[in-house]
Amino acid sequence: MSNKPNHPDSYQIVTDRIIAKLEAGTIPWKHFASSPLGLPKNLVSKKPYHGINYFLLGGCSKYGSPYWLTFEQAQELGGHVRRGERSEIVVFWKFLEVEDQQTGEKKEIPFLKYSHVFNVEQCEGLKLPPTTEGPAPRNSDPIKEAEAIVAEMPNRPRLQINDVPSAYYSPSEDYVHMTSRERCVSDERYYETLFHELTHSIGHKSRLDRMEGDPGWKRFGSNSYCNEELVAEMGAAMLCAEAEVFQQVEDNTAAYIANWLSKLHNEKTLVVKAAGKAQKSTDYILGQPALA
Repeated sequence: MSNKPNHPDSYQIVTDRIIAKLEAGTIPWKHFASSPLGLPKNLVSKKPYHGINYFLLGGCSKYGSPYWLTFEQAQELGGHVRRGERSEIVVFWKFLEVEDQQTGEKKEIPFLKYSHVFNVEQCEGLKLPPTTEGPAPRNSDPIKEAEAIVAEMPNRPRLQINDVPSAYYSPSEDYVHMTSRERCVSDERYYETLFHELTHSIGHKSRLDRMEGDPGWKRFGSNSYCNEELVAEMGAAMLCAEAEVFQQVEDNTAAYIANWLSKLHNEKTLVVKAAGKAQKSTDYILGQPALA
């Protein structure tokens, strides 16, 4: 761990990391998986990370293990971090004792420090404890109507489905990552989330080209980004209605849309505009001719 006090940009570093995870599709308030963020822990101490560190590490969607450690801890355990792996950060407070120049009294000044950590899946040569995080996979049955929508979607992006608790669409590689159905809180939430990401994919230049002409959608919190989230969620709602599962996810959809509307200063006319784009995306996914 670093022994040097951090300059004020430490706060900006943390903010940037959180925003990057949100941009990658990890939305902390929309949980669909049985273990949405997992419970990140230090491999050596076995203690869980709390506060902002929970989101800094729990939002790392590409790792299935909850265990993290520093470069030095990996070496002390007889292993090593693979060359070229990128670290994440965890932050903590330290207190520096100083003397008040006017009163001569001792006082403690807090300052923020950070340390670089790696997931154990980025390491080699480590003896790892068995992973027992989260509930066991639940019994699940495919919903026929929803499965047909996914299977019959024309020009569908590649699907990557595994047990990692994250869902996102990658425009650069044109694929959707989705948590397996058995690892989601319900079959209906699985399809709702998958439909959301598939609606995002319709903005790709190989389909309706909704994203290419508006680079602002990449900036988390921008009007374009919020609008795209509205489109994706309304598209998911329409597809859920088509699959006859909307009633089970209606409250979640309403809360999600309300959240993004609040970031657009509750301009409710935007819902109408987003619905038009969502309808075009839904028609595309269903293989139906778009209405003028």
